[in-house]
Amino acid sequence: MSHDKLAYMANQIGRFFQSQKAGTAIASIEDHLRKYWDPHMRQTIAAQLAEGKIELDPPVRAAVERLRNEKPV
Repeated sequence: MSHDKLAYMANQIGRFFQSQKAGTAIASIEDHLRKYWDPHMRQTIAAQLAEGKIELDPPVRAAVERLRNEKPV
């Protein structure tokens, strides 16, 4: 899946949770990504963010940064 598509999907998830408080929204986004995205998708978006290839909304960025510590499958 292209990095543009992953970023778009992640930002859409973030917009769904934007009505929550910032800390709660970040945790909810991270939880959603862990539950519904396969490990490869999570690793890919975390790597793309680290390499500066994508732009994410601030709460989504924070949630994806938390995924960086996930062990590769």
